[in-house]
Amino acid sequence: MVAIMFATWGVVFLDRMSLLYLAPYIAPDLHLDAAHIGMLAGVVAVTWAVSALVFGAISDRVGRKVVLVPMVVLFSVISAASAFAHGFGQLLLLRALLGVAEGPCWSVMMALVEENSAPEHRGRNIGVVVSAAAIIGLAIAPVLTTQVAAHEGWRDAFLVAAVPGLVLALLIGLFVREGRARQSRRTQRARVADIVRLLNSRNLWASAVGAAGFMTWLFLVNAFGPLYITEVQHQSGTTAGFLMGAAGLGSFVLGLIAPALSDRVGRRPMLAASAVLSAILPVILFVSPLYGSLWVLAAILLCTQAGQAISAICIVLVPTESVPKNLAATAIGFTTLCGEIIGGFLAPLVAGTLAVRHGLGAPLWMAVGGAIVVLLAALAMRGSAVTVSGPGLESPAR
Repeated sequence: MVAIMFATWGVVFLDRMSLLYLAPYIAPDLHLDAAHIGMLAGVVAVTWAVSALVFGAISDRVGRKVVLVPMVVLFSVISAASAFAHGFGQLLLLRALLGVAEGPCWSVMMALVEENSAPEHRGRNIGVVVSAAAIIGLAIAPVLTTQVAAHEGWRDAFLVAAVPGLVLALLIGLFVREGRARQSRRTQRARVADIVRLLNSRNLWASAVGAAGFMTWLFLVNAFGPLYITEVQHQSGTTAGFLMGAAGLGSFVLGLIAPALSDRVGRRPMLAASAVLSAILPVILFVSPLYGSLWVLAAILLCTQAGQAISAICIVLVPTESVPKNLAATAIGFTTLCGEIIGGFLAPLVAGTLAVRHGLGAPLWMAVGGAIVVLLAALAMRGSAVTVSGPGLESPAR
């Protein structure tokens, strides 16, 4: 299950992030500016956020696979359809539909892994699955899509990115079991009192704030980082893909290590450390002399990209360990909703406007601010960790 979920989540992120890496190729063809790119990133965030919460709550009641499999097929088809867009309006509509299909994959998949993991290995398993976004969506995707775009065109790059999802939908249907929590979800309804307790959770709200900061950092770095590298630092599109790919590889490594360590040392310390590292990454892109030694720059980016560690701890582990088990996907959906609306939708819109007026460096400074917000959210969480041993609300700190 973990292996299939790993591959699926990686493909979800591949399809979501492909447009950002292809922006240097798409923008001249469709006459897009930085504001348009911000809007395309933002509309996915809005529809993703609402869909993650709505379908996450539905999966708490009816089961995971009945929601997950159709959505994997749908986002693959929509991603392929992006290859046939001939204007900003068409691409905007397709990206909105992509968010509707991909949002439930996040909340449902994370809840499925969380509820089927032994308590002492929950952080490790979540970290493995979430890290797929880094190795596939942030490391392989920028290299793959920019290479295909450079040789065959950006439309073919969308078609290539869509194929794996269809294969994985079949594998999920055949080999992933619903899990041991299925019966409890269908027999235990979420009472009003449970919802009230969920909304009274200090850790849940801290996670929501942290998610907003994290997604601000994530999408601004990946939406405007390639444009900054190509237009301000005057590097090629393939160089931008190489550097962003190196950062994605680092996110994969840290995404494996930090959540697993959090099983032992606590969620909060690892979240805070990940936030500090991530704040360094956008600043490094401003250092022009480093572009003369691309391998050194790539190594620094590799060591400072802790985004997937933040995602695993802040959006999945802390929320699910702070609410009743029958509300696990709802908690993930709620945290995701807050993060996507603020960090995934509003931040790219603001950043796009600032980039037009003040240059492409402005969004990267906003990304630094987003990482600092994650640090503050980690410091606000209750205790040094949320324990992994109990199903109750606000598990005691270790």
